[in-house]
Formats: sequence, C-alpha cells, structure tokens
Amino acid sequence: MPRPKLSKKRPASLTPKQLRVLTYIRDFSHARGYAPTMQELADEFGVSKVTVFEHITALQRKGYLRRARHKARSLQLSEDIAFPDERPTRLPLVGTIAAGRPIEAIEEREVLDLEELFVSPTGCYVLKVRGDSMVGDNICDGDFVIVEKRDTARDGETVVALINGEEATLKRLYRTPSGVRLEASNPQYEPIFARDVKIQGVVVGVLRQY
Repeated sequence: MPRPKLSKKRPASLTPKQLRVLTYIRDFSHARGYAPTMQELADEFGVSKVTVFEHITALQRKGYLRRARHKARSLQLSEDIAFPDERPTRLPLVGTIAAGRPIEAIEEREVLDLEELFVSPTGCYVLKVRGDSMVGDNICDGDFVIVEKRDTARDGETVVALINGEEATLKRLYRTPSGVRLEASNPQYEPIFARDVKIQGVVVGVLRQY
C-alpha cells in the first residue's frame, strides 16, 4: 500500500497586516485570474503605495511572494504557503437558504470552522454510528456524531453510555427510581433498563456524507 503524501506546505509566519495582504492577493487572483496592482492594494487597505511596497518587499524577503519588476500584475504567491483559513476543518460559508427560496448571498468572505463550532472546555470526539436505533432523531447508520466529553447528562439528552462496564451504546438517557432507562428513537427497539451506567459523553452534533 502506498504511503500517503505528506503536505509540504509551511504555515504562514506573518504579521496580521502581512497575512491580510497575502490573503487578499490570493482571493483577488482566484476570483479574477490575475493579480492586483499596487494601487488596487493601496485602495483596498486605505494606505499609500509606499506602504504597500513595504509589505510586498517584506513578503518577498520571507519567500511568500514573487514579483517581476516593471510589470503591474506580476505578483505570484509561493505554492508552499499554508493559510490559516485553508485548514480542512474550515469550509466556505457562502449564504443562507430557506426551502423554496433562492440563496441569500453573504457579501464578505466567511468560513464555518468545525473546530470552533464544536468547542467544549472538556473536549469533543467523534464516533461513527452503526445501526438504526436513533433514526427518529435523524441519526442514521454511517453518520458521525460529535460527542462532548462529559460524565453527567440531563434527562432526554442523547448520550454515549457504558452499560455494566462492557457495552457502549448511543441512546437517550432518562433516570427512574430503579435506575436508568436508555431509550432508542426507533420504535422497533425496546428501552434498556440498567443500574450500572456510566456516561462517557453527550451528543452535540451530527455529520453526514451523501
């Protein structure tokens, strides 16, 4: 089996202003097929062309940018830059949509960062679902559930429960005078009643591939 290729991109070690300039050059070039001029950069950031030249020179010196002399649109990014907004967990957020209506476009560049979306002080992990016991909650076989690491839960929350120290299951938790009831959302499955139940986490999200 061939080994996976390792990314050779290097993280951009830049000042915040340099990163903004470099990101704008990238986005401008992708959208139009050519690089911005010094004047366009100056207009975008509300600075003088002299200041833009200083940033461009610094980026060239760091090896992030190349520029041909005496050519207005010659700025080229190095191919080995790893931009912070290009992590695999960051996806472009392009608008909102309601059933039956067109997309409402988002004017400015926005991203949805899955790492930031599921932030917890105790941490999160992912489990792949096997089975159809939770289809009533729209958790289907093959889905991925994002689980917040917790050892407590409120009644009705969907939890990862360890029964008798052996069997782990994904169910809704309810406390009863005689113990715990773990309930599926599929009527084909009977509730599980147990006394020895340890909560290993609470479901906070679901991911699905089509």
